[in-house]
Amino acid sequence: MDVGIWAWIGFLAVVLSLLALDLGVFHRSAHAVSLREAATWTVVWIALSLLFNLGIYLYGGPAPAIDFLTGYLVEYSLSVDNIFIFVLLFSYFRVPAAYQHRVLFWGILGALVMRGAMIVVGAALIERFEWIIYLFGAFLIVTGVRMARSRDDDEELHPESNPLVRFTRRFLPVTKEMHGERFFVRVDGRTFATPLFIVLLIVESTDLIFAIDSIPAIFGITTDPFLVFTSNVCAILGLRSLYFLLAGVMDKFYYLKVGLALILTFVGAKMVLPFVTSFFVPTLLDHELHIGNLASLGVIAATLTAAIAASLVRARRLAASAPETSTRTR
Repeated sequence: MDVGIWAWIGFLAVVLSLLALDLGVFHRSAHAVSLREAATWTVVWIALSLLFNLGIYLYGGPAPAIDFLTGYLVEYSLSVDNIFIFVLLFSYFRVPAAYQHRVLFWGILGALVMRGAMIVVGAALIERFEWIIYLFGAFLIVTGVRMARSRDDDEELHPESNPLVRFTRRFLPVTKEMHGERFFVRVDGRTFATPLFIVLLIVESTDLIFAIDSIPAIFGITTDPFLVFTSNVCAILGLRSLYFLLAGVMDKFYYLKVGLALILTFVGAKMVLPFVTSFFVPTLLDHELHIGNLASLGVIAATLTAAIAASLVRARRLAASAPETSTRTR
């Protein structure tokens, strides 16, 4: 979709305004985010993203609108995997509920900057070396297979082995206790980082790892930098409220990781399919095969829905059998 510089400036201005409104008005004072507040903000962020998608449809037509919606759904679904890490991280460091929003706010703001830089580099590489899209696809297939084979104990945290944390501790002393919502404090004339800042560093480094998976996945949907960036940003903006909405029930989504693995593998296969059909089966086909983004949207939505539905059915069965099991034990 051909957009000018003012579209980029306008989008960034709206995003920064929303973030300023979020932190400066609605979360000016630290407080634990209630389930109702999280649900409300989740609906707001999704509604704003769909409204922006409508604007893309009115400006560019159905094709870029489908590209944005597919990329948004891929990124939004993959961002759920971040929530697993956030739950473990806040539990490990015993971060009070009142301070969790502050960590996620600054963590996601940093993530937007990092992802923006990665998207610029990725778009430049694809424009200059078109074949690199096939490498992205192969990488996603491998990542999807590894995710499907991963076990629950692979999610264990080892903060002290994080290179960014080790680097920070080498040059900056860290207090043993929290100091409210502050990331830095002055003690006896020296500047100390607080454990909350260490948590922020781990959030940033974790998102960087996840971005290595999710950004190539969106390039598998579209190579338009504007659509890649905006769909990524819209999905990330809703991650905080989604965390507070789902943090307490993440254990119920047993099959979600399998669903995300299938989505990654599908997008990767979609990216390498033209290469495979043009070089390995030329006698069977007289042209390259492509999977359209409308079909991709259907496959991704169906996979995500099936994974969530299967997880909820499993959770309901376990809940129903729990009283029966405890009765037999007695």
